Amino acid sequence: MATVSSIPSNPAANEASAPSLSMARPAPMWLAASIWAIAALYYLIGFYQRVSPAVMTDELMRTFAIGAGSLGNLSAFYFYFYVAMQIPTGVLIDLWGARKLLIGGSLVAATGTFLFGFTHTFVLACLGRAIIGGATAVGWVVLLKLTTHWFPAKRFAMLSGLGLLFGNLGALTAQVPLRMAIQAFTWRPVVMVSAAAVLGVGVLALLFVRNDPSDAGYMSYAPAAVQRGHMSTVDLLKGFRRIFGYRNTWLIFLSQGAIVGSILTFTGLWGTPYLRVRYGLTPTEAATVCSVMIACWAASSPLCGALSDKIGRRKPIYVGGCLVAAAGWSCMFFLPVLPLAGFIAIAAVTCVASGSVVIGFAFGKEGVPTQFLGTISGTVNIGNMVGPMLLQPAVGKVLDHYWSGQMARGVHVYSVGAYQHAFLLLVAWLLLASVLLSLTTETHCRQSA
Repeated sequence: MATVSSIPSNPAANEASAPSLSMARPAPMWLAASIWAIAALYYLIGFYQRVSPAVMTDELMRTFAIGAGSLGNLSAFYFYFYVAMQIPTGVLIDLWGARKLLIGGSLVAATGTFLFGFTHTFVLACLGRAIIGGATAVGWVVLLKLTTHWFPAKRFAMLSGLGLLFGNLGALTAQVPLRMAIQAFTWRPVVMVSAAAVLGVGVLALLFVRNDPSDAGYMSYAPAAVQRGHMSTVDLLKGFRRIFGYRNTWLIFLSQGAIVGSILTFTGLWGTPYLRVRYGLTPTEAATVCSVMIACWAASSPLCGALSDKIGRRKPIYVGGCLVAAAGWSCMFFLPVLPLAGFIAIAAVTCVASGSVVIGFAFGKEGVPTQFLGTISGTVNIGNMVGPMLLQPAVGKVLDHYWSGQMARGVHVYSVGAYQHAFLLLVAWLLLASVLLSLTTETHCRQSA
């Protein structure tokens, strides 16, 4: 059995001597799982970075002397550049492979995190968030690419859900644990530790990650079209026109952001201050409620993927989850009398239903030719991040519009009514997404040729 040290440091040099696919044996599960786990850890840290502003809203507003609109933009700079990097990521991963992107992304993300933690100016803080977003943009697509190469196709949806579970563990870390760390050490030292952690992932990727099992003499699970070699940049760019020529691509692209945007806008930024205003909770207590929501979303994601694989259908679970989420958010925001226990119960159901969003990756992948797997993964992920990219600052703008002028210890305070006006945006997009998803074509869990 091969050991980690036997994996060649120059994978390309081993290609000529690698056994043919018909003769090679599958890679040991521990090796495939270890490589997958390193990529999942990077995605976990990226998700942590994504939602960390939620538990430091007061500190950030006070440090940079900003209101809700500017805070929404500060948080959203992560998403602006995350989205901007998705198309290049889809191209680069098909051209260069997952390993280089994972190593480079870790180095750049660490740089952005250090900048965000050191600066005392709002503009540089936004730049730091932008660098973090652009660098961590490679995480999800790298994870899906490695999954395609190291695991059987029948495990793709389940492992996609498990990957989202890892991401949500990062989001959980950015709730109560992060809040407690900030209270103990203040926010800047905690951000510095975060930078060191992402740098450590880059070292692990350099030492252990390989693009394909064939680089270590094992059988690859990647489709033949992927194994034959990388396409030219021109061909890949032409491929974007092709994938958007498929009906499901457009509909899924426009729908993903509704579910992800609602979850990340609430738990990732505005949920903690909203719960403090509505129920009089402390920051740690409000973060605990958001943690419950993230945990439910995390737990349901692999289950939704596995259930979809089991029944051989994508559409029913996806559409149903979107409808339940729309109803749940409506109850959470607009029921005139809702005790905290009732809010948490409805929020849990809403987030369980929101786990269906993971199906969008398998659903989108199955609707395009296999040579565009990296490209379609990046495209669907753009749809994911467009949600919080638009909703976080939009909610902030609406809050500023309805702000009564109330301040507390140098921080703007917004009424429950202002939050209700702002959160209408979440519900409206979910209802639209439910209609769009009902128009998709079922793939029956089969990959397009």
